[in-house]
Amino acid sequence: MPLKVAFLNNAYAPAKPFDEAGIQVTKSTCKTIDEAIAAMKDCDGALVSTLPLTDRKVLETCTKLKVVSRMGVGVDSIDLKAATELGVVVCNTPGVNTTEVADHAMAMLLALTRRLVETDAYMKGGKWGADAPKLREFQTNSLRIAGGTVGIIGFGNIGRAFATRIKGFGPERTIAYDPYVPQTSADLYGVKLVDLDTLLRQSDFISVHAPSTKDTHHIINRDSLAKMKKSAIVINCSRGPLVDEVALHAALRDGVIRAAGLDVFEQEPVATESPLLSLPNIMLSPHTAGWSPTFIAESGRKQAENVLYVLTGRKPHGLTNPEVIKTIAVMRATSPGRWRGVPDFSTATEW
Repeated sequence: MPLKVAFLNNAYAPAKPFDEAGIQVTKSTCKTIDEAIAAMKDCDGALVSTLPLTDRKVLETCTKLKVVSRMGVGVDSIDLKAATELGVVVCNTPGVNTTEVADHAMAMLLALTRRLVETDAYMKGGKWGADAPKLREFQTNSLRIAGGTVGIIGFGNIGRAFATRIKGFGPERTIAYDPYVPQTSADLYGVKLVDLDTLLRQSDFISVHAPSTKDTHHIINRDSLAKMKKSAIVINCSRGPLVDEVALHAALRDGVIRAAGLDVFEQEPVATESPLLSLPNIMLSPHTAGWSPTFIAESGRKQAENVLYVLTGRKPHGLTNPEVIKTIAVMRATSPGRWRGVPDFSTATEW
């Protein structure tokens, strides 16, 4: 019986490589976990998106499932613990939108420091020459990055890409907080690693580029915002749960910090009644930081290749639960279950 792969809510990955390998492809649009289960229950692999969640119920119910691959870098929508326990490989596509996210964060910071959205509306509203006080306010309250201190929370690939971009704008110092990165790595980018408290207190501009974990949940909260300079600008193009939106709204409303830019949110789409939407000192985008035609093509290809490679005994692009290799080895030695008859990708020569 041929292997079978499900494409869930994904129109970007090519099916041709699976056809050429004799692997059957099915495509489904799923809004609920039960719909996802129905789409994947007889499948050996699946290409999944952020929603619906690929939780323990999904992984336990789909007993043939061997590998799931998510587009982009984040895999917080997949229960990694359950997947590892059950012998299901979880993959992502690292690096496919590093450039886009770093560019977006940089663009948000520039727009906020140079007041671009406001001055654009001012011009299009015919105010130049008619509202001199507002023009004067723009002239005296736009900021320069040069000479300031830039703080980066999370110094992985995207944090490093942001560091290379911000360097061209001449900050006096660029500092970063990441407990998993050695100073020797940061030295390559001219960045000094510091503790979180130091970063919060010293930075004029803060860009967040950390994954969503229990340790980073609400890393930007009422206490951390209170430690920042009153003139600070905060950008988050990583994951919504890193920012306590209630605390951020209060801080922006009350002048605790100057401004913020958000591309990601705790609940998406953002409710139309969200108080964030009414603030004049926040810039918002609808989780589009990582997107471009180049990203769509590369991510779709790598997402598909992850599944194809695992099912045909080759190394995937991004293995996010490497502990699963031990689980699968035990299964193969005792009761192969879902891995019966499938080549061992962990013995691939390119590892």
